[in-house]
Amino acid sequence: MSRPRPMFAPQAPRIVAVLCLVLATFIVVPAQAAVGPFTGYLMAHFTGESATGEQIYVAHSDDGLHWTDLNNGSPALVSTVGTRGVRDPAIVRSPAGDRYWIVATDLRIGSGTSWDNAANRGSTSLVVWESTDLVNWSAPRLLSVAAGISTAGNAWAPEAIYDPASSQYILYWATNSTVNGVRKHRIWYSRTTDFRSVTAPQIYINRAGSQGIIDTQIIEVPNSVGGWRYYRASGDGQLTIEAANSVLGSWTRLGDLSHMGLTGSDVEGPMWTRFNDRDQWTLWLDQYATGRGYMPLTSTNLGSTQNFTRTTAYNLGGTRKRHGSILNLTAAEESRVLARWPSTAANRLQSYNFQDRYVRHANFDVRIDPNVSPAADAQFRLVPGLAGSGTISFQSVNFPGYYLRHQNNDFVLAANDGGATFTADATFRRVAGLADSSWSSFQSYNFPDRYIRHYSYLLRLDPVATAAERADATFRLTS
Repeated sequence: MSRPRPMFAPQAPRIVAVLCLVLATFIVVPAQAAVGPFTGYLMAHFTGESATGEQIYVAHSDDGLHWTDLNNGSPALVSTVGTRGVRDPAIVRSPAGDRYWIVATDLRIGSGTSWDNAANRGSTSLVVWESTDLVNWSAPRLLSVAAGISTAGNAWAPEAIYDPASSQYILYWATNSTVNGVRKHRIWYSRTTDFRSVTAPQIYINRAGSQGIIDTQIIEVPNSVGGWRYYRASGDGQLTIEAANSVLGSWTRLGDLSHMGLTGSDVEGPMWTRFNDRDQWTLWLDQYATGRGYMPLTSTNLGSTQNFTRTTAYNLGGTRKRHGSILNLTAAEESRVLARWPSTAANRLQSYNFQDRYVRHANFDVRIDPNVSPAADAQFRLVPGLAGSGTISFQSVNFPGYYLRHQNNDFVLAANDGGATFTADATFRRVAGLADSSWSSFQSYNFPDRYIRHYSYLLRLDPVATAAERADATFRLTS
């Protein structure tokens, strides 16, 4: 559960600022050895408290360290239930590999909800999607998990792991509630077989005194490398590592990461994954305090916290990745994922009559400029039109989920709010250039007598009649 950074939410109490509400992680289930071999990796995450940031984003990696944003950096799944925002999604694969679930926090801070309200009067349900192929998902549904907890204020940062001892999934999450006179976040759990009905919640992890805990994630280690079958990392003031031989058994504290200069004041949102081709593991930690996103620690033996090492050989792609999760992919799963959420090449729009100038956004206004810096301000992806087939929309490269749209005949770069007006305003038909048929012009979808053109270097939506206006409305797509 990615907590807010003080610079973005100075009003948030410190106890809540410690939140790790990030995309709950893709869980490796015990039977996955029967599912493999694995060839790639899929990460799910959210990006922050922007207009579209609290939804589910996906990224792909060949090696587990270098990531490419899928779906052009736009959300892959959007919640339409509860608060209409999701954070911390966990992806769970069935032991047979024939069913998948995404379970996520029902929370949308970007809508104006305060952290205090979210922690004490928030949703006590989780958001669930279901799939049989990892790419075609059901409509989201709410799963009530914490309503039965007296004084429950929320249900955050869910995770799940299959428990072979009971042939059920152990679904666990953080709830802020008062127990024995102490109000704080504890980890609770329920059992489920289908993520539709759950058993009565029970306390899973309860730290001593007033110490709360929000983030925790478990990974199963084949052959018990390091001496234990399961390891879990938790954000509880430190980044604490524990081990056990059964999911609901007794856990032994192995230590924390303070010897590496990493505490709960620095990092959160622990996210485990195992490399596909070797007995080596990565523990990703969200550097929420500095806003630098995830950093990886690697280890070939999780039995001691002294075995973790830092690495700089990684790249997280273009989007900011908050409390996410990683699923090891089979070749078939990888093929489906890459086909379902491809990434489109970036383009620039060059002016026909000012050929040293390109369409760019600056402070969310849109104009044509020479020598654009940063270069990504002038880069857009031509994606299928938001309003329908045969049309296109211009999505920003460095602000995924933001599109060029007209507004009162002016152009702005704005986040897709999903509304019908935005959809129409951000959709165009690409036609032969009005001044030169080897170039292109872009006709408005909802005002077909108007075209994208520049006027005094500012982008506008206007009717076009004169030769000068036709030149102003002509552009070339370049790399």
